[in-house]
Amino acid sequence: MAMGTVRTGVVQLPLHEGRAPKWLYWRMVRLARGISEILVEERGRRGLLERVSDPLWFQALGCVLGFDWNSSGLTTVTSAALRDALNGADVGIRAAGGKGRAGETLGEVERGAEELGLSDGRTEELKRASRLTAKVDSAAVQDGYQLYHHLILFSEDGDWAVVQQGMSAEEGLARRYHWFSGSLRSFVDEPHSGVAGWESRVPVLNMVAAESAGARRASVDAASDIGALRRIAGGYRALDEYFGWSGAGAEVYAVGGDLDVDWGALRRLYEVRPRTYEELLLVRGVGAKVVRALALVAELVYGERPSWRDPLKFSFAHGGKDGLPFPVDRETYDRTIREIEEMARSVEGRRALSGLRGIVRSTRGRSRAPWTPDTCLCTGSRRGATPPARGARPSRRGGSRPDRAAP
Repeated sequence: MAMGTVRTGVVQLPLHEGRAPKWLYWRMVRLARGISEILVEERGRRGLLERVSDPLWFQALGCVLGFDWNSSGLTTVTSAALRDALNGADVGIRAAGGKGRAGETLGEVERGAEELGLSDGRTEELKRASRLTAKVDSAAVQDGYQLYHHLILFSEDGDWAVVQQGMSAEEGLARRYHWFSGSLRSFVDEPHSGVAGWESRVPVLNMVAAESAGARRASVDAASDIGALRRIAGGYRALDEYFGWSGAGAEVYAVGGDLDVDWGALRRLYEVRPRTYEELLLVRGVGAKVVRALALVAELVYGERPSWRDPLKFSFAHGGKDGLPFPVDRETYDRTIREIEEMARSVEGRRALSGLRGIVRSTRGRSRAPWTPDTCLCTGSRRGATPPARGARPSRRGGSRPDRAAP
């Protein structure tokens, strides 16, 4: 599905329980640090952040690091490993946030910005980006997924990338949202560099779609209309009766839940009088219900209908922790870490990278055969091994027993 100039696609991210075993997690951190150092050396800090903002590249990174190929945990654990890797590396990039760290993110941004020597103004811009990206994907895009993970990565040059994820407990699925400052024209007009997930089964209110521009302007105007705000506070039925809209047209707004909005949030909105939709979203207390109610007013009063278009890009090197396509091979994993670290440090390693680039260029454009154990990026004892059948019990030696240890 194409959306403006942004290429997007669909991948399935089922919700999984458990945590990464410690023996695997710290290997993930070391390998992520080595990969990051090489990428920064070869493509610069901006190049690394741009790749993190690509859903397909991020998915492949999680697979290379050895996590589940399509699990919701790939996002959270890969993000944590990347955060710990970058915060412990001297590459001019820091990361803040993660699963269950919402209250700590802005403080971590401040500390990371101070370590990178960023100005107070640039630090405030990063904090604003963190808040706005989270608010957009939790309130302005209402797709049935509740945001529970937010990670922001930023460089000493001021570039940043955001990876965040929402869950649908009812569907047992997750959805991942990617952002990159280098391709961002507006926080509220087609802002994502990619969205990975499963097609939503509920109507999706998309206030950051290009076709919602009129509805965004009308929502800002409605925020200064005390009469409309009082009616919003009265709930969906009061709005329906007041504006005289009967029939099924307005019912779609109630699909996402009731419109019983806290009057305190609406009063703050009226007092602040936001001038832009970005300012509106940043008003304290403005969440999904306020955004939805204002969108309804925008259509009923101003005739500006919002978009209901759902804004919806995978490789194994060391196996997966659940034993698919085969259990993690620790010996091969450790050898890869050593070679990546040595390559990052040595002149010979950089020469080897030049040779690899030549190989990549010479094979670019050729057709690729389907995956087989012999064509996977593996060496040593696992090469040629047959992946276990789906549902088969993985080997304990491979480390794919139920996750108990937390990173």
